[in-house]
Amino acid sequence: MKQLFIMAHQEARRRAVSAIQSAPDGYVVQIKPPTRTLEANAAMWAALNDVAAQVVWHGRKLDAESWKSVFSASLKKQDVVPGLHNDFVVLGQSTRNMTKSEMSDLIELIHAFGCENSVKWSDEGL
Repeated sequence: MKQLFIMAHQEARRRAVSAIQSAPDGYVVQIKPPTRTLEANAAMWAALNDVAAQVVWHGRKLDAESWKSVFSASLKKQDVVPGLHNDFVVLGQSTRNMTKSEMSDLIELIHAFGCENSVKWSDEGL
């Protein structure tokens, strides 16, 4: 059985300790910062859609998913490796696993780029 405890108060901490003490051998405990919120995810996609609708990138129109790859790769300073078919692959990170701080940085990067490229933001993309 999988359990998730958000360290928001002492009772949550007490329950987490109790679950750890009663966990069977071999179970794994992971402590990590919180990941992005649904609201941040919605804001990211709204901004990505605004950029996708308005920016031509090196002579090409990219969809929102492609822009997400461009921005997340830029944020994480990610590497490019040769692919299997004479192509290239960016070693990326899923935004699903980003912390709240990383997601905030990503949205800020998208907005900075959009402002530099005269993107008009929709209400959702702000």
